[in-house]
Amino acid sequence: MRGLDDRLAEAGARHGDRLVMLTSFQKEESVLIEAAARVAPQTRFVTIDTGVLFPETLAAWREFEERYGIHVDVEDARGDWTGPDNCCSTAKVEALERALAGAEAWVTGIRREQSPTRADAQLVEHDESRGITKYNPLADWTEQDLWDVIRGKGLPYNALHDQGYASIGCMPCTAPGEGREGRWAGTDKLECGIHVVQPRPAAA
Repeated sequence: MRGLDDRLAEAGARHGDRLVMLTSFQKEESVLIEAAARVAPQTRFVTIDTGVLFPETLAAWREFEERYGIHVDVEDARGDWTGPDNCCSTAKVEALERALAGAEAWVTGIRREQSPTRADAQLVEHDESRGITKYNPLADWTEQDLWDVIRGKGLPYNALHDQGYASIGCMPCTAPGEGREGRWAGTDKLECGIHVVQPRPAAA
């Protein structure tokens, strides 16, 4: 749907094992990992473990690895996760930098409809702060697009989605809610720091 296989296959052919897919085991990754495992098998999968992930997220992690025969590398970002003021601190951003060390490009699950901060996301961007390419192959996908593929193919997904969590982060700072309203609920925070820099579109 919406060219996902072609988008990932092109990225895989261009970057090989220097393509990193960052995963938080949400519905976006249900679709992305399944496709990448088929059409861009050299992709390196990485997650950032804060030490306070939901049990359902850990279960989805195991299921994704078993279902697709992949290994997800782990970058440790354990810290003081006692509330939104400490959540997603420099520890998480530093873990991302380690995950992307030596990479030529990375793949995200960003979609334009998720939040105002993501409304201008392009399918391919240049991540200026890191000097690498950033792929957002689901940028033009809707929530319905995702669930059509997940249900149509019987893909595994994080069980928290069935409990009203549209977006899933860490336990201390995530509540049920539509879009990203359940992330850092009750605060003005919209991003964790990983995607705060707005990259410019990549040159054609």
